[in-house]
Amino acid sequence: MSEIVELDDIDRRLLRAVQRDAGATVESLAEIAGLSRNACWRRLKRLEETGVILRRVALLDADKVGRGLTVFIAVRCPSHAPDWLESFARAVRRLTEIEAAYRMTGDLDYLIKARVRDVGDYDRLYQRLIREVALGDVSASFVMEAIRETTEIAL
Repeated sequence: MSEIVELDDIDRRLLRAVQRDAGATVESLAEIAGLSRNACWRRLKRLEETGVILRRVALLDADKVGRGLTVFIAVRCPSHAPDWLESFARAVRRLTEIEAAYRMTGDLDYLIKARVRDVGDYDRLYQRLIREVALGDVSASFVMEAIRETTEIAL
């Protein structure tokens, strides 16, 4: 676990703003934070150097790029051997439809979030995954409606 970086109110204002619009100009961010342009730039630079800001990205409309169906895949692994875990991690990193994969506590071992075109596309993803690594029990749940979905971390 990484060290927590102490943030003040100005840092929080800047971080909320860049989470909403990573392409905002330093001038507009300075205005939001109540800082000069140079002071704002220095703050942003420090937040990047300390690893608070990992990277700046553009968010895409999944429907418009043909990945409108979100699926959560629950996996119970057949083995907890290091070589199986490495093979699973390698396969998950290689399959571009997979947005996130988490090792879990409780009844299931892994939870995968993927974006696909349709159920047939999911089946092709599933077939590729099981060709690369042996899985135990697998179940998929398809998202009917996204009630809340954000990339913002509350500060």
